[in-house]
Amino acid sequence: MRYVTNLPYATKEDEHVTIPMSDGVRLSAHIWRPTSSDDEPVPAVLEYIPYRKRDLTSVRDSIHHPYIAGHGYACVRVDLRGTGDSEGVLRDEYLEREQADAEEVLAWLAEQPWCDGDTGMMGISWGAFAALQVAARRPPSLKAVVIASFTDDRHADDMHYMGGALLSDNLAEAGTMFAYGTCPPDPAVVGDRWREMWWERLENTEPWVLQWLRHQRRDDYWRHASVCEDYQSVRCPVLASSGWADGYSNAVTRLLGNLDVPRKGLIGPWSHKFPHLGEPGPAIGYLQEVVRWWDHWLKGVDNGVMDGPMLQAWMQDSVPPSTAYEERPGRWVGEPEWPSPHIRPVTRPLTRHRIEPPQDPAADPAQQRDGDAMTVQSPLSVGQFAGKWASYNAPPDLPYDQREEDGGSLVFETEPLTERLEILGSPSVELDLSVNEPVAMVAARLSDVSPDGAATRVSYGLLNLTRRDGTESPEPLEPGRRYRATIPLNGVAQAFPQGHRIRLSFSTSYWPLAWPPPKPALLSVHENCSTLTLPVRPVDEPDDVPPNPFAEPEGTPPITTRQVTPTEERWEVKRDLVGYHAELEIVKDRGTVRFEDIGLEAGRRAYERYTAVADDFTSVGGESTWTMRFRRDNWDVRVVTHTELTCDEQDFFVDATLDAYETDRRVFSRTWNEKVPRDLL
Repeated sequence: MRYVTNLPYATKEDEHVTIPMSDGVRLSAHIWRPTSSDDEPVPAVLEYIPYRKRDLTSVRDSIHHPYIAGHGYACVRVDLRGTGDSEGVLRDEYLEREQADAEEVLAWLAEQPWCDGDTGMMGISWGAFAALQVAARRPPSLKAVVIASFTDDRHADDMHYMGGALLSDNLAEAGTMFAYGTCPPDPAVVGDRWREMWWERLENTEPWVLQWLRHQRRDDYWRHASVCEDYQSVRCPVLASSGWADGYSNAVTRLLGNLDVPRKGLIGPWSHKFPHLGEPGPAIGYLQEVVRWWDHWLKGVDNGVMDGPMLQAWMQDSVPPSTAYEERPGRWVGEPEWPSPHIRPVTRPLTRHRIEPPQDPAADPAQQRDGDAMTVQSPLSVGQFAGKWASYNAPPDLPYDQREEDGGSLVFETEPLTERLEILGSPSVELDLSVNEPVAMVAARLSDVSPDGAATRVSYGLLNLTRRDGTESPEPLEPGRRYRATIPLNGVAQAFPQGHRIRLSFSTSYWPLAWPPPKPALLSVHENCSTLTLPVRPVDEPDDVPPNPFAEPEGTPPITTRQVTPTEERWEVKRDLVGYHAELEIVKDRGTVRFEDIGLEAGRRAYERYTAVADDFTSVGGESTWTMRFRRDNWDVRVVTHTELTCDEQDFFVDATLDAYETDRRVFSRTWNEKVPRDLL
């Protein structure tokens, strides 16, 4: 990244500004704005997240907010109610109170003498969720949003459930927020009230995994703040981005296809990162694109920002399997609209372990010759090389070589390709199937197989078969009865070289990425009646973008920090062949970092562990432990959260603890032991 200091506008910043809410709670904001805005008001851009502006996001914030402010905007970074230095309690994600607060913040910004009355919202992950959800509420000052790594569907395409199957990230991310939501504010900002504010958070917190498990179907809890329920509610322009290695690779194209406002989409090879910080690379000059977006929609500059393709996507070349990549080779391609007229669905029948050449588009798969059934009952070991639902790139968390996974799967494969094949969009699988249990799941994996046999996972999808007709009203399966089920796979842009094979693999477990059903299930797939459909982009189709359409990444120099204690990253798969115990252990320890400008030391350590014994599907369990520590002079506080999730055939069991310390003396402790019934899950 190129750090720049010579920007069009000189800026100033206010590190702690309080914004009053209608119920008396005050939120804390950090504001960067042009010095000249005292006399010449400018538009305001809000980023609204719960991850502590004072310390834990301050390095990242210092790269992009001063940069945008230096181009003529008031950039405002607000801690959500109950986080960082804001008052109150954060009780769950995306609640009505959170969104109402955002509207009040925008109204406050629009009324400031340094703001010209127009606002925008931007962010990644929670910040992008917030921006899109608030856009759907149409606050009068909000004129445009810029969002990265988000979803428009909180139940079907978020870290909670996928295809009606429970994701382990449901536990992991609940553990993250259990820790972040119970940290104290900084006494240097809020003064002597810090302990009172901390106590309010500690006493009013519940592990969010309980709430998320209580809603295993798509219901009003998930419909709230899911913009897919009414795309027409969004009336302002949207610049949306994500990465193929992220868990949120699908929402960009859904927005492009369903919104009817000015919109642009951008999908790179990245994990859960802003595109200017994108890993795997190449990272791009994203902030320059963001400034152009704001210049046009907030200042009315005629800069051609809407010219060119609606979607720009990184077409990934073939790579060997690896849990991390510094760069993904490929090229940018552009599509004029979405769905794109350049992309055609190509359907291939599945026969005995073969993916056959494309069939006649007019053919009805249900009318094909009924073939024999092929069966699989996967061991719990399938999924140990799946990586994370969303790659966070720390530690390396992409899927590894799929050959070991394929040993417990039902595999179909093409002949070696006679020419290069490229896909862009969401593959899908239609299965004619039966199972021998009332609750069963299918994991479908699409892989690129090189001539030496190495298999790189390209995309995957999950389906809880009790939700084959929708996640609102699941129904148990009738053992032995034949069903048709469609499994959508995550969107991707991928090139398969000549001489490689395309492999499709099915398994009946995918632990620990997804929670397995109560019992092992035998899946029968009928050949000839089952198909794979690929979104093929012809290789001779023009790319419609220059070879290098984006500038080098830019940002302002980050604030000064010092690593006090070392980081630790670990991702280990362990197997005991005596007791048949298997586990995946993940450590993400950021060490202790000193923020020199505020004299604060902060430490974060996350530990995850997922276990199983042999093929006992009720033996699976997950745990998430977080330690958060903050220290300055005589102020030394620590929060330790621990959450365990286990099950039997009928219920989930949540055991959690919350402990808070001052100078290593425990000052607060609470324990939860609760049971949540399994709902055909």
